[in-house]
Amino acid sequence: MNSKEEQTNSEVTNLENESFIEQQKDPNYINEQIGDNQLDEKSMGIKDEYKFGWSSYSEKTNGRFAMIGFLSIILIELLSKQSFLKWAGIL
Repeated sequence: MNSKEEQTNSEVTNLENESFIEQQKDPNYINEQIGDNQLDEKSMGIKDEYKFGWSSYSEKTNGRFAMIGFLSIILIELLSKQSFLKWAGIL
């Protein structure tokens, strides 16, 4: 790029930044952002409850137990200085 193009690009970037800063100073700008992120009443009533079968609650619970089990195996191997299968008497 030549210096003329670089100057034009930097001027455009500066104008965009100034516009964004002025927009943030406007109190209505914050209200517009909050309004876009508000949840409707129907989604507010969703609860994480146990359900039979495949559900997000059971997936989260199973994932958490899997993480605890994996961490336990790693700790057993580090503290006993042997593999988990050998420690458990499987091998």
